[in-house]
This record gives sequence, C-alpha cells and structure tokens, in this order.
Amino acid sequence: MIDIFYVEDDENIARNVAEYLGKYGYRVIVYTTIAEAEQALRRKCPSLALVDWNMPDGKGSVLCRFIRANWKELPVIFLTVRGDSRDIVSGFDSGADDYVVKPFELEVLLSRIRALLRRTGDVSGQYLSCGGISLDQGKMRVCCGQEEIALSPSEYQMLVYLMRNKGRTVTRENLLAEIWDSNGNYVNDNTLTVTMKRLREKLHQPDCLKTVRSIGYRMEETE
Repeated sequence: MIDIFYVEDDENIARNVAEYLGKYGYRVIVYTTIAEAEQALRRKCPSLALVDWNMPDGKGSVLCRFIRANWKELPVIFLTVRGDSRDIVSGFDSGADDYVVKPFELEVLLSRIRALLRRTGDVSGQYLSCGGISLDQGKMRVCCGQEEIALSPSEYQMLVYLMRNKGRTVTRENLLAEIWDSNGNYVNDNTLTVTMKRLREKLHQPDCLKTVRSIGYRMEETE
C-alpha cells in the first residue's frame, strides 16, 4: 500500500480525501499541524505528501522547504484555497511538484497523484530513519541529526540491514551472512563485534540501537 502524509487541519476535508483515496489503495495519514508532520517525517518517509498552505502553527511553504532539504525526491502537492498566481508561484518556488486549489474534485486529485507518482516512482524505500539517524540509500549518505557520518562499507551495510529491519531483532548469524558471507568474505564473530563497536562510536552511541543479549541487535524508535 502506498502511504501519503496529508497535512490538513480541516477535519472534513481530510476525512473525505482519506476515504476516497483509500478506495484506490492509498493509505492517507493525516497530520493537523506542521510540527506533527515534521516529527512523522523524521520517523518514516511516505510515498507522497499533500500539504495545505495555512496551518495552525505555520505555513505549508515552510514545511515544503523542510522536505526539500531532507528528502529531495519526495513528491509534494499543495492543496490550498490560495489560488492567487503569486501564491502558486511561491508554492512551486518552495519546492512543490504540483498545486491544487480548493475546492477540487477528488477524481482530479487522484489523477494528479497517479501522474506524479508515475514520474517520480515510489521513493519511500530510498530513505530510512530511526532515532535521529537518517539514511539516503540513493546517495549512500548517513546523517546523525544534521551531521553527515562517514562509514566504512561494512559499517554502512550493517546499518542499512538493521534499519531495513527496524523494530525486529536481527541475529548475529544473519548479519554475518548478509554482510560478509554473501560477498565471499568469511570472517569470525569478533569481526562483527568490532564493526558494531565502531558503528556505534561513529553514530555517538545512539539509544535506538539496542543489543539483544546472546542473540543480536535491534533498531527501534525511542520516545
């Protein structure tokens, strides 16, 4: 199912959009403030974002620029009553891919979403995040907060595997098989321990990276 984040404080509009798009296989998660949306984005990248301009805690254009700074390929559509040409230009200048003026037909919105996703593809799998750690698989770029972290190939592969399995315990045997054995590099258990130690140090000992004693490791969100 394709996830869409919808930033909208009008309950009726949000419900109608979510119910309609849900009939066509889209899961719409509604956020009523920009702060809620930013927090959700830091945890997970959706396939597409729908953004209203006027929100209780700020402007959608600010959120759009935040998205462009962190998830460059994530498609964004403005849904707003602001239909003045200057507003439309400002929306696109903020990084939006499309601009739909309220009131709008739900069928038209669906066609705009489908057309945009045909052009961009589903980029949600490109971006992984957990506990302030973000990973762009397209650029092989890892950040801890705003700091970019340089990792060795084995450290990077370990982090990717753990983040792809976020919320699940990964055994040490699975890590050895995935990172070293699959490439024909058979190493002993101590190599895994040392690599994990270095990864943790480079990521500033993150709370989200847990050790499951005698079994393996797990990445999970921390409050």
